[in-house]
Amino acid sequence: MFQLPKTCYIGLALSALATPAGASEMFASDSPWMLGDWGGTRSELLEKGYAFTLGYTGEMGSNLHGGYDHDRTARYSDQFTFGSHLDLEKILGWHDSEFQLTITERHGDNISNDRINDPRVGGFTSAQEVWGRGETWRLTQMWIKQKYFDGALDVKFGRFGEGEDFNSFPCDFQNLAFCGSQVGNWVGGIWYNWPVSQWALRVRYNLSDALYAQVGVFEQNPSNLESSNGFKLSGSGTQGAVMPIELVWSPRVNGLKGEYRAGYYYSNAKAQDVLKDNNGQPAALSGATYRSSSSKHGVWLGAQQQVTSLASDQSRGLSLFANATVHDKKTNAIDNYVQAGLVFKGPFDARAKDDIGFALARVHVNPAYRKNARLANQAAGLDDYDNPGFLPVQDTEYSAELYYGIHLADWLTVRPNLQYIRHPGGVSQVDDALVGGLKIQSSF
Repeated sequence: MFQLPKTCYIGLALSALATPAGASEMFASDSPWMLGDWGGTRSELLEKGYAFTLGYTGEMGSNLHGGYDHDRTARYSDQFTFGSHLDLEKILGWHDSEFQLTITERHGDNISNDRINDPRVGGFTSAQEVWGRGETWRLTQMWIKQKYFDGALDVKFGRFGEGEDFNSFPCDFQNLAFCGSQVGNWVGGIWYNWPVSQWALRVRYNLSDALYAQVGVFEQNPSNLESSNGFKLSGSGTQGAVMPIELVWSPRVNGLKGEYRAGYYYSNAKAQDVLKDNNGQPAALSGATYRSSSSKHGVWLGAQQQVTSLASDQSRGLSLFANATVHDKKTNAIDNYVQAGLVFKGPFDARAKDDIGFALARVHVNPAYRKNARLANQAAGLDDYDNPGFLPVQDTEYSAELYYGIHLADWLTVRPNLQYIRHPGGVSQVDDALVGGLKIQSSF
């Protein structure tokens, strides 16, 4: 019988204790921290430039219907985040300078791995986005940021992931197709999203109050993905660099906030062709090694725009969003991805801080990658999907999610959700899946 971990029960129990007491008290509903202000100590530290955070995200997923394995069960995965942010101007007198250090720990299981997706090929999206990159501790952020020319130029150096600054997107949904930097989800072998970090440099220039351009150079080092290298600082194993460039526009339309992103990434490391060998023939038939390409590249577009608000509270209202990515067809399994959705904040006067979200996504497999799978089966003399040695041919996966975010306290939000995945992993032989989820976000 499936049981929620103790941390989940604790979070839910504590929410019941949240009261409208002063924000400095433990479990106060209007406090940003479950443990309160420590008798004013936290506020004093913040005033002096020291901010410390302890966050928790837990996600449960259950296959309610369909998927690769119809045997119903539930899985739980979670992440603890330990962070410190230092205002170096207040602490050391360094003008417009700050430092961030974050350590994360993940563990648990994902319902998508063997219940939703065919484990012979895996899937593209994940019903529990917090799962992944190993059950281990990681140095996720260690960077220093310095601003120049009255803040016009912003330079950041240290260890962090591309999605922290480039192709960024919120992570309130539980399905990975609607959470975080989507480029990293489809070229994860070179673009490392949270919680993985690598040595990096990001330079941003503010062209106006609403427009900035930025460029980055990120170490492309697959050894950083290994669970045993969560705190690796050396550059051994580096294969090249990923260089993203992006333009970000943040206008106000009728006084309402928006954000629009357009970017391009280029990797100068060698990348393996998905179909052909060095002679230009299908490697699955020739038996030769797949040829290498000298680079890998892609583009992305993203948009978020609030379109309605209440006169009494502009933070409440409807926001629309959409994201799209296009990738190199020679070297990448996914050639394009599109997603769109909406979030309504403050749907009811009695629940002014709750939110409702709905989104749809389409993940499309590169035709050359599909052809390679067909040829591999042909070479092996297999045409029966049920044969354990058969390589399922992947095409297009569709995902949808509907959630309701219950704002129990400023330090605790619980989001029950329903997810529908059509052709999980892009495999048409796998039954469409209905997943029940629960996402818990808390700050201690």
